[in-house]
Amino acid sequence: MGIKALLVYPEMPPTYWSMRYALPFLGCKASLPPLGLITVAAMLPVDWDLKLIDLNIESISKQDIEAVDLVLTSAMLVQRVSFEKIVALCREAGKPLVAGGPYPTSCHEQIQGVDYFVLGEAEVNLPPFLEDFKNGTPKNCYRDPSRPDITHTPPPRFDLLDRKRYAGAALQYSRGCPHHCEFCDIVELFGHKPRTKTPAQILAEMDLLYEGGWRGSLFVVDDNFIGNRLEVRRLLPEVARWQEERNYPFTLYTEASLDLAADEALMDDMVRAGFNMVFVGIETPDQATLEAAGKSLNSRADLLASVRAIQAKGLEVAAGFIVGFDEDQDDIFERQIRFIGQAAIPTAMVGLLTALPGTRLHTRLASEGRLLFTSVGGNNTHDLDLNFLPRMDANVLRAGYKRVLAEVYRPRRYFARCLELIRRMKPHKTSVRRIRLIELRAFFHSLVRQTFSRYTFAYWSYLLHGLALRPRMIAELVTMAVKGHHFFTITRSLLELERFKDKLQRSRQDLEDRLKRAIQGNAKNLADWKAYRTKLLDRAKARCERFHPDFKGSAMRAFEEFRGTVERLLIPSNGVMGNSGTDSETYG
Repeated sequence: MGIKALLVYPEMPPTYWSMRYALPFLGCKASLPPLGLITVAAMLPVDWDLKLIDLNIESISKQDIEAVDLVLTSAMLVQRVSFEKIVALCREAGKPLVAGGPYPTSCHEQIQGVDYFVLGEAEVNLPPFLEDFKNGTPKNCYRDPSRPDITHTPPPRFDLLDRKRYAGAALQYSRGCPHHCEFCDIVELFGHKPRTKTPAQILAEMDLLYEGGWRGSLFVVDDNFIGNRLEVRRLLPEVARWQEERNYPFTLYTEASLDLAADEALMDDMVRAGFNMVFVGIETPDQATLEAAGKSLNSRADLLASVRAIQAKGLEVAAGFIVGFDEDQDDIFERQIRFIGQAAIPTAMVGLLTALPGTRLHTRLASEGRLLFTSVGGNNTHDLDLNFLPRMDANVLRAGYKRVLAEVYRPRRYFARCLELIRRMKPHKTSVRRIRLIELRAFFHSLVRQTFSRYTFAYWSYLLHGLALRPRMIAELVTMAVKGHHFFTITRSLLELERFKDKLQRSRQDLEDRLKRAIQGNAKNLADWKAYRTKLLDRAKARCERFHPDFKGSAMRAFEEFRGTVERLLIPSNGVMGNSGTDSETYG
């Protein structure tokens, strides 16, 4: 018997991407399986005894770790908090931990407690670690920056997964992107030259999924699926043939650059292969900003016309948008809202600009003295702190960003975009979602949950109009409604959390003003101040308890910071305002 190894995938926090509040409609725990980790599993020695724990669908205990010889994990930036818990468990259990993935690759110098780092791409960095581990001479860090030929990458170990816990499956066709946007870390992680698997490899992976009982959504996780168009044109007819022979068991979706819109033949091939959605990085409707950010392919295009051209082929367009660029003016927020509505993009992922480690943006801001800290969070639904000094006033930027989210995910606006998209798209037998048990379950839960929601009128108006427009696309209509529930829930929770933080800030200032008057007055005034402070803290603590569990931790951290500030407002030794040294019992 070989090594007993445990592969642990960190938890994904609730974000716009996570679809956490849509998953219960489907009876699933996670949107997608940990494709990177099960690909690594396929590269481990065949005599190793492997077990996978995905913390998005199950919990882990110290006993799980004590039962194995080695733990391996892979994490993205957004999974940092869960990753740190895995590290702590391994330390407590006294078991060695191997870590890789985007987060360790970008930030391993800042990470404590990991025994072995396998950074970059596993095809070149994992074998030397395995050899050294076998010989009892493993090093702390393995990092070969070379780009491997992924035609030799083995198929993922799909057999390690519990498929019923996931909303869809995933596979990877290519790595790398030919573009070089200043804010993007993809080219830093995977290079400029897109490398692809062979059509035979992809069909073999689809065979494994099909034989394992997977059906429905299949995400091709490439950051730019059309980066190597010559190879993609070879692949798509093979996928179309495979799908047709099996009556299209999968509906595919992926990510691509917006210049897809200029290639009608390629879009037709994608539709014939069963693609029904593509995510594109639009970022901003401002041409000067696109040029400055290195997004030249978008600056040369008519953005609205490009989106509509893709939609007209029967492909839904989801898109990413960013605010906070140096060139952004005060009207950018209204322009983003207006563009998203005109483009009829239901899934609009709007984010604050972040200087990610390793990017040209990070390097430039550091050289300009504007970098505040290295971002290792990646979650803008719980923390809107900027890691750089923006040209726009930071408070104006955050307020504008929150307004964009509030407007874009106002139910009436969201459903209006969905209906306009349905009008534009022509249903194809190859790309329309088939109605299976999971879709029927989602439809039933949607009717029950969303009928008795805050937005019931907007929901039913959308559903009835949509069914009248495109009755064949009922699965798409329900899917967008369920996604909407997720977007509405997370937006409302985010904005409530931000209002709570703002109120704490105002209350702190009010307390300082009251305390100044109390110090200048008499003991009675001071007694009034103490009573007011106690009452305010009690109310704030009670409000924390009413937050959604996913946001309660962030609310409590804000409250504890507020309480600490309040308790340091007086220095007992001289009775004047200060910032340190106060015993919390001194004034209450």
